[in-house]
Amino acid sequence: MRPPVSRGAFASVLLGRRALGASLVAARCASSAASPAAAAAAVAAYDHASFVKEIAATDPPEHLNSLLNVLQARGEMIVSPGAKRGLIPVVVPLSESPAGNLTSLLRWPTAPTGMEMPVVEVRKHGLWLLAKNVKQYIHRILVEADINASAGDDVWAAVGEAGENLYTKGDFKESQLANLDVYLLKKVGLFPDVIERKTLHHLEKGDNVSALITGEFYTRDQFPGFGRPFVFNAEILKRVGRTSEAKDSARVALKSPWWTLGCSYEEAAELAGWEDEQIEFIREKITEEGKREDLKKGKAPEQVPVHRLFLTSDYSGQSFIG
Repeated sequence: MRPPVSRGAFASVLLGRRALGASLVAARCASSAASPAAAAAAVAAYDHASFVKEIAATDPPEHLNSLLNVLQARGEMIVSPGAKRGLIPVVVPLSESPAGNLTSLLRWPTAPTGMEMPVVEVRKHGLWLLAKNVKQYIHRILVEADINASAGDDVWAAVGEAGENLYTKGDFKESQLANLDVYLLKKVGLFPDVIERKTLHHLEKGDNVSALITGEFYTRDQFPGFGRPFVFNAEILKRVGRTSEAKDSARVALKSPWWTLGCSYEEAAELAGWEDEQIEFIREKITEEGKREDLKKGKAPEQVPVHRLFLTSDYSGQSFIG
């Protein structure tokens, strides 16, 4: 069994390998005599929980194995946590859908104490937040399975005892709530796709005030670290003719890691009204000012550069799946 890896070592791995094609494990073993193939084979022997604990250097999420079982029951193929070729180094792959999308865990380089690992989907322009944590994502899947009788039995059989503690069959129907999205928001938690649908529904009804309120709520630190809420809010503001505010929201989004925008950085930059020169200037400004702020907040010196790196890294021109 390999000894646990310190957070400092994890940070050094991230700093040492910026290329998308480099796997996290290959980076850790770069200084050793082992070949990349041997390193990859060794990592494949680890289960996901061990990988999270020993390689990502954090506690594995509760019910992780239950989530893996559920994903498999939904028709996704479980993949090795070390299968990171072409992926941003902070994701831990769990499964691959028939469409080729990867359900993964996100290991923030400098996560606040007590923050759980979010569940994300790897998409063309970066990561899409599926749920704030594993339990919340399982809870949502169970509710959806309860409504979809054809697939429900397989999911319930796969989740095991964990499901009984998260959701009771029939609760959605008994709640008499208007629809699934309302139930999820009231009973399960906040999800980006649900909030966005709710906002767009207000717009479709001509209720611009409710759309603006919901869009603003989306940006109120509901999903720390993600720029997507600010991009979406910018789109809503632009649609209702509030161009100046739309630019402001998009500019806030571009201060987040650019792989959390939910779109290409060019699209976000266009909303912000920026040219390429302005983007590079802001990147440098964020890096220098952020470095000082990180040190003031008590981050260890070795944490600061990795935090800045992943805040401003530009992966927009690359596919995240490869």
